[in-house]
Amino acid sequence: MYDLHIGKTSVKRWIVKYLFHNYDCLRCGAELSPPERTWRRGKYGWNLIAFLIYEIVELCVPQRVTTRHVNRLFGLTLPRSSVGEQKRAAARLYEETRQTLLRRIVEGTLVHADETPIVTQGKRGYVWVFCNFDDVVYFYSESREAETMRTLLKGFKGVLVSDFYPAYDSMDCPQQKCLIHLMRDLNDDMLKNPYDDELRQIVQQFGDLLKQIVDTIDRRGLKKYFLNKHLRDVKRFYRWLFSGQWQSEVAAKCKQRFEKNREKLFTFLGYDGVPWNNNNAEHAMKAFAALRDVIEGTTTASGIEEYLVLLSVSETCRYKDLDVLEFFLSREKDIDAFLRSRARTRAQLGRSNEKPTQVRIVQTALEILAAHPAGMGFTSLVERLHGLLPNESENTIRIYTAKLRAWRPQEVYKPARGIFRLARFRETEATDVETNRTAT
Repeated sequence: MYDLHIGKTSVKRWIVKYLFHNYDCLRCGAELSPPERTWRRGKYGWNLIAFLIYEIVELCVPQRVTTRHVNRLFGLTLPRSSVGEQKRAAARLYEETRQTLLRRIVEGTLVHADETPIVTQGKRGYVWVFCNFDDVVYFYSESREAETMRTLLKGFKGVLVSDFYPAYDSMDCPQQKCLIHLMRDLNDDMLKNPYDDELRQIVQQFGDLLKQIVDTIDRRGLKKYFLNKHLRDVKRFYRWLFSGQWQSEVAAKCKQRFEKNREKLFTFLGYDGVPWNNNNAEHAMKAFAALRDVIEGTTTASGIEEYLVLLSVSETCRYKDLDVLEFFLSREKDIDAFLRSRARTRAQLGRSNEKPTQVRIVQTALEILAAHPAGMGFTSLVERLHGLLPNESENTIRIYTAKLRAWRPQEVYKPARGIFRLARFRETEATDVETNRTAT
């Protein structure tokens, strides 16, 4: 059996020969085999299969290139169809994992949803993503109808965060529309109608309202205890909007849009941990978009579904700051169980020299950044930490915050100067970072 031996600093071909003894019963003539067989009855070992899946799913390498790559580096003779066969087998293995992730999402209190088209051999289909801050699942459907979403999210009673696609309105649960999408639409209207004073007034009033709310979020987090006070500001904004006599056609349509979505624009003010944007789903969808650039037009509907099973596992590992290849190599199907098995090792290797004050500040900073997928500026993060840790001096918080990336390089990175973001949000649009930076 051909396999790979993956060490800390090397990868090499590993050929395993299995020898089994069969036994014949002298009385009845039955043939017996020992039960402790570890052979998978395949020509290729699991490490090699895990490496192939890692390349085609996590690194988005085409199957044809992966086959040539492995054959050249390790002296193998994989046929072109072999990678597809291993992908199919791995998808069957991890389908149970995807269903477990979906069940946890449905039983939770928050779901981010998004959808995007894909072409499969001349036929147009759609990929749906459902996620929270810990788990991600992808599913394929032949249409964009809401039935797919209602079936997958059956029984969900939390808050659904989405864009303004009408199909999401069919869900029987509280909803929060992405305000960044709304801001982009308003900005587009302003660019197309630069001399419309009525539209400018509406956009300016909404921008001032949102800026106040985002300032509170940066200081206090997504806590309804601190956000409830802005409900008065929202009511004041709508009273002002409805009292105006809007003669401009664009301004009138803008008013109608605010009125239609009144119950879905500021839902997050009444819940803990509900974001005001859909950056989390867009971040998850970007992982599929990278894969789509490689497979679109050449794969089948069943092939996409296999990719989505493995991508659900891969992206969830990234959300939990786990090494994707390490998880595949472990043969574990429960991601949380694998995470718990690695927790002690991480604590011993990475945090053995941390002081109690440092632990407190770093852990609190990570919790704050988890609620801000677009990242936070240094000053905003320090102010937020000082508000949550009043017993710590501001100078100490500044020092420890400045070293946050050095202490937690696997969890925190800087997409731009002065901006801190969790590594699991690395693919989020650069425009989202700029939006957050301006707001803070």
